[in-house]
Amino acid sequence: MSIKKWNVFPCDLNSAAKIAEDMNIPQLLAVLLQARGITDFNQIQDIFSSDLNFSDPFLMADMHKAVDRILNAIDNFEKIAVYGDYDADGVTSTAMLYSYLECCGANVMYYIPEREGEGYGLNMSAIDALHAQEVNLIITVDNGISSVDEVSYANSLHIDVVITDHHRPREVLPAACAVVDPYRIDCKSPFKSFSGVGVAFKLIMALEGEDCDITSLLDNYADLVAIGTIGDIVPLTGENRGLVQAGLKLMSCTDRIGLQTLIEQAGMEGRRLTAGNVAFSLVPRINATGRIGSPNRAVRLLISEFPDEAGELSTDICDDNDYRRQIESEIFEKALKQLQDEPERLYDRVLVIEGENWHHGVIGIVSSRITDRLGKPSIIISYSGDEARGSGRSIEGFSLFDAICSCSTLLTKFGGHPMAAGLTLPTENIALFRKAVNAYAASLDRPMPVQTLNIDYILKPSELSIEIPQSIQVLEPFGMGNPSPIFGLYGMTLSDITPVGGGKHLRVSVTQNGSTVRCMKFGTTLEQFPYQLGDILDLAVTLEEKEYNGKHTLSIFIKDMKLSNTDVDGTIHGLQLYEKSKRGELLTKAELTSLLPSRDEFAAVYRALRSGNGFCGSAELLLTRLAAPSIGFAKLLTALDVLAEHCLISQDRFGDACTIALIQGAQKVNLFNSKILSKLNSLEKDGE
Repeated sequence: MSIKKWNVFPCDLNSAAKIAEDMNIPQLLAVLLQARGITDFNQIQDIFSSDLNFSDPFLMADMHKAVDRILNAIDNFEKIAVYGDYDADGVTSTAMLYSYLECCGANVMYYIPEREGEGYGLNMSAIDALHAQEVNLIITVDNGISSVDEVSYANSLHIDVVITDHHRPREVLPAACAVVDPYRIDCKSPFKSFSGVGVAFKLIMALEGEDCDITSLLDNYADLVAIGTIGDIVPLTGENRGLVQAGLKLMSCTDRIGLQTLIEQAGMEGRRLTAGNVAFSLVPRINATGRIGSPNRAVRLLISEFPDEAGELSTDICDDNDYRRQIESEIFEKALKQLQDEPERLYDRVLVIEGENWHHGVIGIVSSRITDRLGKPSIIISYSGDEARGSGRSIEGFSLFDAICSCSTLLTKFGGHPMAAGLTLPTENIALFRKAVNAYAASLDRPMPVQTLNIDYILKPSELSIEIPQSIQVLEPFGMGNPSPIFGLYGMTLSDITPVGGGKHLRVSVTQNGSTVRCMKFGTTLEQFPYQLGDILDLAVTLEEKEYNGKHTLSIFIKDMKLSNTDVDGTIHGLQLYEKSKRGELLTKAELTSLLPSRDEFAAVYRALRSGNGFCGSAELLLTRLAAPSIGFAKLLTALDVLAEHCLISQDRFGDACTIALIQGAQKVNLFNSKILSKLNSLEKDGE
């Protein structure tokens, strides 16, 4: 079950008014800057400035060593292999550095491992293959920081290695000629949150030396840097912001034939490119080549100089993306079914779900969808024979990388960062790993973090205007670290619900003080919509300027909604307590009291279900419908379990969905004669 905590950023209207006056900007824009912690005059100037400010690349540890070794290889015409990765970040890094070195007259090739046959990063077989091709120097991009054994093996074959990466280093660094990674503890780069392609771009800056013309480099490579940076979901702040801004401008008029073709086939030609639509259109298509088939095709596309070749590759890549979506949906449904068949897994702090021969190329996407759906860190594992590989995604406040590090004795290979990680392990260790990673989460001795929805500012309906999305464009590009603003519309009365798009979406009308606001709720049918006309709702919305028939209009999209009187904090606490009891953990007397319904509370729950002839919606919505203020969320969930135990109701609860039906002809029973209640009582700590 996923319950988001709504967090409204504090707003000092007097301070915002002064910022607006001093900077000659709309006050709402000043409020949004304030919500992002940007209140200093120089910080605000940087937002509006068109100047490109990039730090000295030689502040990065080992950059001098990397440059010396690469320039020596170029001068002596040694064979260089750019060794990349199969995602959008690795592909764009490879295409960019390969193109640059080729322009420098280097004897250069590129190599990207196959996801299925080789997996992520350097591997011994690939090193053997490069050795057979008489490669003298390997330059890694977007990988290598964890390849201690592989670099030692390359050294034994007299192949030098220069590592450029952005993943977290372990205690021991590979014995390479140079290890360039902003997360090295001795790295003095003022900005750390680069993607792999960002680090590779800093390497190119360094190779250009003191005479580096940053504007010229951006004119040549910013489009690739932007795609890789957006694709790797790193913060779009600091130097990343400048790189992506430059890249989005270049992408619209790029002379890169392959990218032009991909933009056309993705239906983006002629549209204003943003970080958001690049993330949903171009990035998945480039990623698809590494998930389905060979990632080399994406590099070939991005460096292609022939329209026919680019057209064929682009068509092939788009077809692969369609196939990827099909496979992803199938595995996602299998993962959900496993949780439904084994509901005890839903109470884990970290969800570990495994399946045989699940396609390695999509398990990371499936993990992301599971985490979004259920509000918990998740790791999806695919096993085949004796070996299993997994990919995981987390939520803010829980480092998945640290969690996986704590289980290192069970793993053969792992890497990543706080929000995403990958791993390889023996199949026989999957159950032990699930237990160990959850033991680590429990050892933190604090409640697991929950998904948070940040509201930048609460608007009144009368304040809505097309000038809002127009004025906030200056804050783009939006993405991680700089999200698209979300506005609150609080205390709105639901006045109309109209299905649109063949019933797949809804147009929702809400009113307040005589003002009516029409919004779109995508991906929700009328049957799935849990609210009733007359409900008082809080809406979290985004605002966009849309053009239709030459007219510019304001479009309002619902991100989330809840009843205005919902006690979100209390509901989250109740859910965590309920899950604690379902895991069989010991409870204090106060916790037990919060879980055990009284006779009157049981009656209130049953009356509410009977008056509505059952219930369909979220369980937290049912809580707000009860005419019994003393019932908290933990008690409600316990009451439903006990009513189902005695066959008074049937319930199907999964994620946010809760369907409850009354069982006709049910006999009168003693609800307190319950195995569920007995087990709860047995969990009370001695003496508490």
